[in-house]
Amino acid sequence: MLEVGFQRRGRSPFRILCLGAHCDDIEIGCGGTILRLARELPGCEIRWVVFSSSPERRGEALACANRFLKGARFKQASVGTYRDSFLRYSGEQIKEEFEEIKAGFSPDVIFTHYRDDLHQDHRLLCEFTWNTFRNHLILEYEIPKYDGDLGRPNFYVTLTEAQCRKKIKLILDCFRSQRTKHWFDEATFRSLLRLRGMEANAPTRFAEAFYCRKMAF
Repeated sequence: MLEVGFQRRGRSPFRILCLGAHCDDIEIGCGGTILRLARELPGCEIRWVVFSSSPERRGEALACANRFLKGARFKQASVGTYRDSFLRYSGEQIKEEFEEIKAGFSPDVIFTHYRDDLHQDHRLLCEFTWNTFRNHLILEYEIPKYDGDLGRPNFYVTLTEAQCRKKIKLILDCFRSQRTKHWFDEATFRSLLRLRGMEANAPTRFAEAFYCRKMAF
């Protein structure tokens, strides 16, 4: 297990890139960490990119992203219209979008999906993240789901109970279209935060967890 502070390396401001296959992935996977970073790194710049959505969910996603990014000096959120569960069949176009992001935004840390996630869209984005960004800190977040694919993370970000409550409230308030899903509730989100907090021995009792393959200082 590893818990470290995010440190500025050579350039200001601190830049964060968040990548998600679907409209609520970023919020569920690393929303609490984004809330903490936006508060503790004033002036940070955040690029937030979602690839798959329906017209209904696009509006929810943009509204939610703006609420999570409220503390950032610069924020840019975009939500694409690729078909859910079919991202691999649009791989060429998505790879081109990754290259465009890289050309216009040089992040200090990237949040993306876990490489062993069993959802095919999630794995594809993780693959493109690694073959596009070769000199960056990449943290892979986790999404609880029916498949039972949670792993053994090695990078923990401690969150306060207030940050956890805010994360969960924003997710539940914004994504009303998902409320019929049996797993989409406060208990699911809070239980994972508490479990990872226990693993990290967090003094606040809560944490988000990530998979860090490489880190260099």
